[in-house]
Amino acid sequence: MLRLTLLLVAALGGFSSASDVLDLTDDDFESRIGDRDLVLVEFFAPWCGHCKRLAPEYEAAATRLKGVVSLAKVDCTANSNVCGKYGVNGYPTLKIFRDGEETGPYDGPRTADGIVSFLKKQAGPASVELPSEDQLDKYISDQDASVIGFFSDSSSSAQTEFLKAASALRESYRFAHTNNEALVTANGEGVVLFRPKKLQNKFEESTVTFSEEKFTSNKLKKFIQDNIFGACPHMTDDNKDQLKGRDLCVAYFDVDYAKNPKGSNYWRNRVMKVAKSFLDQGRSLSFAVANKNAFMHELSEFGLDAGAGELPLVAIRTARGDKYAMSEEFTRDGKALETFLQDYFDGKLKRYLKSEAVPEDNDGPVKVLVAENFDSIVNDDSKDVLIEFYAPWCGHCKTLEPKYKELGEKLSSNPNVVIAKMDATANDVPTPYEVSGFPTIYFSPAGQKSSPKKYNGGREVSDFVSFLKREASNPLVLPDEPKKKKKKAEL
Repeated sequence: MLRLTLLLVAALGGFSSASDVLDLTDDDFESRIGDRDLVLVEFFAPWCGHCKRLAPEYEAAATRLKGVVSLAKVDCTANSNVCGKYGVNGYPTLKIFRDGEETGPYDGPRTADGIVSFLKKQAGPASVELPSEDQLDKYISDQDASVIGFFSDSSSSAQTEFLKAASALRESYRFAHTNNEALVTANGEGVVLFRPKKLQNKFEESTVTFSEEKFTSNKLKKFIQDNIFGACPHMTDDNKDQLKGRDLCVAYFDVDYAKNPKGSNYWRNRVMKVAKSFLDQGRSLSFAVANKNAFMHELSEFGLDAGAGELPLVAIRTARGDKYAMSEEFTRDGKALETFLQDYFDGKLKRYLKSEAVPEDNDGPVKVLVAENFDSIVNDDSKDVLIEFYAPWCGHCKTLEPKYKELGEKLSSNPNVVIAKMDATANDVPTPYEVSGFPTIYFSPAGQKSSPKKYNGGREVSDFVSFLKREASNPLVLPDEPKKKKKKAEL
C-alpha cells in the first residue's frame, strides 16, 4: 500500500512539472523545428536573471497556445552549435521560425498575455478569407481594428499587393479579405479599415477607405499606419510602442472596455471633443487614452499620482522626450484640457523634469549632475565632458566609484575637461543619451553636443586617461608623475 502511494505521489509530481515548452538540443533542433509551421524559440542560459524572470511567463504562454503555436527553448551553455549558428550573443534571445527557417527576432512583449497576443496574430495566414456576410460581421466585431480587402478577382494585382502588405504588417494589425460578389458590391472594390466598435464615436468615421489610384503594398502600408489608430486610440501594453515615437498626449484614467465600456468612453469622448478642435486646426499632436493603473510607472515619470481620484490625468511626451504634465484638475466641460493644450502649442508650458535638487556645493573632482543642471554643465560647448550614469544600488557602479573619483582628481587642473556623474534612477536622462544598464558612460565632445559617444573601454583610471587623450578637443593637462629613484648599482 505504501509503495502504491509513493508511486502515485511520484506520478502526480511528474504530471505537475510537465512543461509545454519544447526542450531542443544540438541533435534535434533542425528536425523538430522543421516539423512545425510556426515556432518561437528562446535561447537562454540557466544562470541568466532575465531568463529566470521570463521563464514562468513563457511557460504560461506555451500552455495557452498549445495546439496553435509551439514555444521552444535551447540551453546555450549545453548546445553551443545551434546557438552559434543563429548568432546568439546575449540572453535571453528570442527568434521566430516558420517551416524550419528563421524569419526574424521576436521583439514583442515578454509577458504571457503579450506573447499570446503577438503569436496569435502570427499563426495561420497573414490575411483571413471571409466567404460570407456572417463571417465578415463576426470579424469586424473584434476588439481590435480590422483591415479588409474586397476583391472581385482573387488573382488581381490589387489582391496580391494587399496580401503582401498583410504579410509585412501581420505582427501589428488584423487583415482579412473576401471575393464574395455580394460583399464586394456592398462595400466597393478595394480596402476598408474598420475601427473597433468599442471605439466608434461621433467625432470621426467608423471606417476609412483606401483611395489611392495606384494600388501598391507600400502605399497601402502607409495608409494603414496613418489611419489605424484614429484620433484617440486606447493605448495598451501591446500597442504602446507603435504609438510612441511621436508627440503624444495621453489621458490616464480607469479605462476598462471589458468591464466598463460606457464609463471608458464617457471620458474618452470628452478628450476627443477637445482634441478634434485642435486637429481640425492642423495641429501636430497625437492623442490616446490609457488605464492609469497599467501605466503607473509612466505617470510617476510625469510626477502624477495614479491614485488621485477618478478624473483623467493628462500628460504630453514629445518625440524627443520632453514631458509636460497638466497640473489643473480635468473638468467635464474640457476647458482645463483646452487651456493646457493651447499653452502647449503657444510654448507657455514648462517642461517637467524629474530631478534631484541642484547641489549647493559642486566643486568636487567629479561634478554631480541632476536633470536641472545637466544642460548648463554638459552642454557647455567649450567643454569635453565624461559622464557616468549610475544607480545607487549597482555593484559595478560602487566598484567604479573610487577609480572615477581618482580620475576626476587627476584631471582637476584641466580647464576644458569635466568628469561628471548622474543618478539615472532619480533624474530624467535627456535625449540623446540612452541608458539601459549601469554604469553607462558617455563622452560629450566640445562643439558636438548632439552626438555624444558611448564609452565601451576599460574601467581603470589609465583606460579613461588614454581615451581622453585620444578624444579630447584640447591636449590633456596631467600632473607630473613622481620620478622613480634609480637603484644603486651593486658593487
